[in-house]
Amino acid sequence: MTIQWFPGHMTKARRQIQEKLGLIDLVIELLDARLPLSSRNPMIDEILAGKPRMIVLNKSDLADPAVTKEWLRFFKEEGHGVLEVNASTGQGIKEIPLKAKELLKEKIDRQIAKGIRPRALRALIVGIPNVGKSTLINRLAGKNIAVTGDRPGVTKGQQWIKVGGEMELLDTPGILWPKFEDQNVGYRLAVTGAIREEILNVEDIAFFAVKYLAKYYWPQLKERFELEEQPQDFDNPDEIVAVMEAIGRKRGCIVSGGRIDLTKASGILLRELRAGKMGRYSMEAPY
Repeated sequence: MTIQWFPGHMTKARRQIQEKLGLIDLVIELLDARLPLSSRNPMIDEILAGKPRMIVLNKSDLADPAVTKEWLRFFKEEGHGVLEVNASTGQGIKEIPLKAKELLKEKIDRQIAKGIRPRALRALIVGIPNVGKSTLINRLAGKNIAVTGDRPGVTKGQQWIKVGGEMELLDTPGILWPKFEDQNVGYRLAVTGAIREEILNVEDIAFFAVKYLAKYYWPQLKERFELEEQPQDFDNPDEIVAVMEAIGRKRGCIVSGGRIDLTKASGILLRELRAGKMGRYSMEAPY
């Protein structure tokens, strides 16, 4: 199955980014720390070819810290500057301007050597919907400038935002790529709320999440929903459905005849997972 999702405003955003590239010193690529590869738009490399890149892993407070350390090493080996932050609380935010200056040190030094007073650095912030761009920008600016929301697609246009006197940020709408060739990428994004649930069936999303969590984060899943037996064969759909039904029973999702309302149970699971009520987890690792 190929999942396709390319609203018109995203096509426009791509064109606008390309038009502004000549003004940009640095690209800040914001990723979800729980799924850095799946939340990384493969079109960005094509659009931003040659620009210095800073990788910022947001929502690090929700991610498995051991896995996040692996991702930090992975991106450093790629040659990018990389930071982990929590835009909601401000943790790590002050490091961004410092890291930007570090990445552009050679350019700044050349300007100084020529007697040119360095102007404010111009950075483009890119990231998929719902990854926390607007929250990050507001933290950097020290005030509420960018519109925030807990759903994808809140930012609709571009705007320049000053960060003190040392940096200017160009915000853009979140851009997803035209289609997910790997359906697991689409499911990972759906689990964290990066794409609207209308694109995929909510029960399928929850099934994907439970299968993964039961395999890699069983103690957390077991404790949260007071479960008993861990599945033995993670590729057996009946065993995963049994876990879903157990979750539904614990949350009172019972309909006539004693059946479990799996749609309701799926919604509960995903809401609690996204709210961090199941503890810290990562949906993928680099190695």
